[in-house]
Amino acid sequence: MRPKHCFLGFLISFFLTGIAGTQPAHESLKPQRVQFQSRNFHNILQWQPGRALTGNSSVYFVQYKIYGQRRWKNKEDCWGTQELFCDLTNETSDIQEPYYGRVRAASAGSYSDWSMTPRFTPWWETKIDPPVMNITQVNGSLLVILHAPNLPYRFQKEKNISIEDYYELVYRVFIITNSLEKEQKVYEGAHRAVEIEALTPHSSYCVVAEMYQPMLDRRSQRSEERCVEIP
Repeated sequence: MRPKHCFLGFLISFFLTGIAGTQPAHESLKPQRVQFQSRNFHNILQWQPGRALTGNSSVYFVQYKIYGQRRWKNKEDCWGTQELFCDLTNETSDIQEPYYGRVRAASAGSYSDWSMTPRFTPWWETKIDPPVMNITQVNGSLLVILHAPNLPYRFQKEKNISIEDYYELVYRVFIITNSLEKEQKVYEGAHRAVEIEALTPHSSYCVVAEMYQPMLDRRSQRSEERCVEIP
C-alpha cells in the first residue's frame, strides 16, 4: 500500500507542478501605475515595475487601442523593451479620440497579466507649456512677442502645428518692477504682440507670461522671467 500511496502522491505533485508551470500570469510581476503623461500632445505611456521586479532583469510589452475597438495593436518599438516608458505620440495623434494603453512584464520566462491605463483623451488631458517670449526695447517701451509651443504634428509635412490650432487661447503678461518688488498684469487677450509703455527710465523690469484655455478653465505654467534695464 505504501508504494501505491507514494506513487499517487507523486502524480498529484507532478500534476500541480505542471499546472503552475503553464500559468503565464504572476501578480507580483504586473506593472504598476500605468498611465499616460502628455505635454503639448507628446503622449508618453509610463509605468513602474511590479513588486517582484528589481534591476534590469525584466522586459515589457506595450499595446494600445482606441476606445470601442476590440483588437489591441502592438507597439513594435516597445515590444520587449527594458525601459519604463513608451512614446505613443504618433499612435494617439487623433487628439479627440479616447485611447487605452496596456503593459505586461516578462522575467525569467514568466509573464504578468496586462496592466491597463485609464481612458486617455489627449485634447482634454495634455498639459501645455508657457509661451516663449521675445522682448525688444522700443523708445523706452517693451515690445513682447509671444509664441505658443509647437506640437509634434505637421500639416502635410510642411507647416508646424501650434497649440492655437486646437484651442482658443488667452495670453496673460505680467511685469515686475524690481525696485518695488511689485507685480502687475499688463495684458490679457488673444494678441501675441504686446507693448508695455510708461516705464520709468533707469529702472529694471522683469516680464513673465502664461496661457489660459477658457474652454477647459486651465492655464499653463508661467514662463521664465525675462529681465531688462530701461535706459
